[in-house]
Amino acid sequence: MNDYIVFFDSGHEPTLELLGGKCASLVSMTAAGMPVPPGFAVTTAAFDHFVDGTGLRADIKAKLAEIDADDVECVDRVSASVREAIEARDVPEDMHGVLHEAYDELMSRFEDQVPVAVRSSATAEDLPDASFAGQQDTYLWLSGYEAVHEHLRRCWASLYTSRAITYRLKNNIPEDDLSMAVAIQKMVNAKAAGVAMTLDPANGDRSKIVVDASWGVGEMVVSGQVTPDNVLLDKVMLTVVREKIGDKHAELVPDPASGELAEIEVAPERRSVRCLTDEELVAVATMAKRAEKHYGCPQDIEFAFDRDLPDGANLLLLQSRPETVHSSAGKPAESTPAPAATGFSSITASLLGTQH
Repeated sequence: MNDYIVFFDSGHEPTLELLGGKCASLVSMTAAGMPVPPGFAVTTAAFDHFVDGTGLRADIKAKLAEIDADDVECVDRVSASVREAIEARDVPEDMHGVLHEAYDELMSRFEDQVPVAVRSSATAEDLPDASFAGQQDTYLWLSGYEAVHEHLRRCWASLYTSRAITYRLKNNIPEDDLSMAVAIQKMVNAKAAGVAMTLDPANGDRSKIVVDASWGVGEMVVSGQVTPDNVLLDKVMLTVVREKIGDKHAELVPDPASGELAEIEVAPERRSVRCLTDEELVAVATMAKRAEKHYGCPQDIEFAFDRDLPDGANLLLLQSRPETVHSSAGKPAESTPAPAATGFSSITASLLGTQH
C-alpha cells in the first residue's frame, strides 16, 4: 500500500531491514505458496517515522546513554521511561489513515470482524548468534482498530524492555540501526486442526503422508490430550491407505467474552466421524508436499481449517519444520535445515491463543 504497510500476500520482497525477522518470514512463506494466516506488516519505516515525527529518537538515545548494563535498577528505570514515552505519543496524523485503511482492508476479507494478533518483528531477530525469543511483545485476541492502534505502540515500546536492552548491551548489538516492524495477523478460529508429516514416522517411508487431526484448535493433538483421527495417505496418489478414527472427546474453541480458549466436550456423534473430509485431507497432503519441496527435506507441519474463511481458502499453515528422526539419520547435524517458521510459540501459540 505504501512504505508503511506491506500485506503478506503483496509479493513484496521480504527484506529484514523493512519487515524485521518475523514479518519477513511470513511474507516469504506466503510468496512460496504457504497459506499462512492473513495479515499485514506495519513496517520499520512506520516505526522510524513515528520516533522521528514525535521527536522521540534523540530522547531515547539520551536515555540509553545513561545505562549501566550491570545495574539492574538503572536498566529497569530507563526501560520504563522509554516505554512510557512511546506509549504516550500518538502516531503522526499522516499515518493514521493508512493504518486504518490497512486494517479495514484486512477485515473486508471476512464476513464479520475478526480478532487479530499484534506481534513484534524486530530487525535484530535474525542476527547471527543472537536469540531474541520472548524479548518483545505479542498481543492476542484484539478487536477493532482502536485496540490495534494502542497495541501497535505497545509493540514498538517493547523494543526497549529491560531484557531486550540488556541483551543488546551484553552482545554489543548497536542501537543506532535498530528498528521494529509489527505484524497484524488474523487469529485462527479452527474448526479442525492437527499435524501432518511427509513420511511415515513409524518406519521412515517417504512415499507416505501421515495426518493426525481433531476438532477445534490443534493444541490438544500436539499435547496428546485427545486421541486424534490418524490417516495414512499415499504421497503420489493422495489416496487413503489406512485410517483410524480417534475418540476426539474434547475440543478447544475461542471464547469471545474472555478472549481465551475454552475446552468443551465433543458430542458423541462427532467423536465417531472423521473430522476432515476427503477433500480436506487432500488439501492438507498437498500443502505438506509443497512445504517439503520448498524446504528440501521431509516436513512436520501444523495446520488448521479456519471457520471464518470460505471453503477452499480456509486451510492455514501454522508451522513447517524439518522432520528430524528419520530424515536426518546418518547426516551431519549442520545439514539439517532450520525451521521454516519461527517456532511453535511464535506462530502456533500466538495465532491460536495458547500459552507456551
